[in-house]
Amino acid sequence: MAGRRPRADAVRNYERLLEHAEVAFREQGTGASLEGIARQAGVAIGTLYGHFPNRRALLGAVLRQRHLELFAFGDGLLADAGAAEALTEWTRAVARHAAAYTGLADVIAGAAGIDDETSELHAACARLDAITEAVVARARRLGKVRPDATAADLTAVMGAAAWLRGQASPEQADRLIEVTLDGLCRPPL
Repeated sequence: MAGRRPRADAVRNYERLLEHAEVAFREQGTGASLEGIARQAGVAIGTLYGHFPNRRALLGAVLRQRHLELFAFGDGLLADAGAAEALTEWTRAVARHAAAYTGLADVIAGAAGIDDETSELHAACARLDAITEAVVARARRLGKVRPDATAADLTAVMGAAAWLRGQASPEQADRLIEVTLDGLCRPPL
């Protein structure tokens, strides 16, 4: 019966699961108990799995709006910002995004993200990588970074800064970004 609208209670359950998953991931990290999320949402674990077959599917649904906002920001930087500003602001934005939940940077960087084409997070990780590549390529083309700077370099900085935001402080993460980008913007010795 393709094309049928979901029942109202199914839609409510879906929305409650997303709401409680957001809270649980923010408070407990990406490893938060799925049973606890279901319990907080007032549904059985089978209902959670009926909507989200695995943790990545739930995480992907929770992150969907955040991803859309992040990608729109990246597209805006590519369209309107100078190359150096885009490099800095994109790095900061991705580090903040990846630090939203403890463990998220690992999920994004790991096999559950870009490398696993069956992952619910694959398309978002690929889009993130594409924007990062475009930001670095433009900065290289305009001489704003070392000619040997790569998107992988920037991705490593983003991951390290995201980790620092969760483990130390946002200020320390921003300092790491500033110092590292300063090095990427200098000519090689």
